[in-house]
Amino acid sequence: MKFLTFKKGGFLKLGIKTDLGVLDIEKAGASFQTELPTKIEDVINKKATSLEDLDAVKKQALESKNCELFLEEEEFTFGPAVTKPGKIICVGLNYKKHALESNMPLPEYPILFNKFDNTISAHNQVINLPFNSTENDYEAELAIVIGKEAKRVSTDEALDYVFGYCNANDLSSRDLQFRTNQWLLGKCCDGFSPLGPYLVTSDEIGDPNQLQIKATVNGEVRQHSNTSDMIFKCNEIISYISDHMTLRPGDVILTGTPEGVALGLPEGERVYLQNGDEVTIEIEKLGTLTNKFKQEV
Repeated sequence: MKFLTFKKGGFLKLGIKTDLGVLDIEKAGASFQTELPTKIEDVINKKATSLEDLDAVKKQALESKNCELFLEEEEFTFGPAVTKPGKIICVGLNYKKHALESNMPLPEYPILFNKFDNTISAHNQVINLPFNSTENDYEAELAIVIGKEAKRVSTDEALDYVFGYCNANDLSSRDLQFRTNQWLLGKCCDGFSPLGPYLVTSDEIGDPNQLQIKATVNGEVRQHSNTSDMIFKCNEIISYISDHMTLRPGDVILTGTPEGVALGLPEGERVYLQNGDEVTIEIEKLGTLTNKFKQEV
């Protein structure tokens, strides 16, 4: 299933994308007199009902053809695909060609850093570029969303702990990122982790290590690769992280970005994000995540 959140009456609501539009889960529950989760975090944590029950409600709604239960995406404002991650863990230099363009050796272990929930933003949200940065970069990434507690899980079993996947843009202010040898400052600006538009359950994705991934800036393709170029595959990343910290439902892992970021170009050819730019991240089976940018003053 393809879950999403949308804003209504000042609150975030839960929806499922269908062929008839977006099913409003709150309305569906009231219509069918069924207790259903109203928040994406409750779905991930499997509170109130199971995915199988939600799928049954979706089918019932589609069979009813009750147009009052469905919304068109143009009618609402998207919320983040994941609203309250406990942890946001990121993997640096995880694509072979990206490491090469950065003139860095392939890492022996996954390079981990973190972001915070202030960075979470949504599809179509306008994101501010920091007032004290002129080197803001885009990074198309596959995001893994954990679905059950994982501690010291094997690589063979790691994908069983995944709830689903979504598009992410690991935005980075390079001049802030490399101000010191710690990357945190340039990675944790407000809104710098847009997720969405959908959170797609793992059963619809198949092998996450075989997905086309692309970033366009103002319609120009800047990144175009495949997750098969990852140095550490999704199952290896989950297993490695779980060896050192417990992963819990709702935790988000950003798996790295392919070649084509501005930083990977020779210094005189780097074109960083500017006021009014529009970036779209597209990953096979996950839809397209688009954001516009506004320069803070």
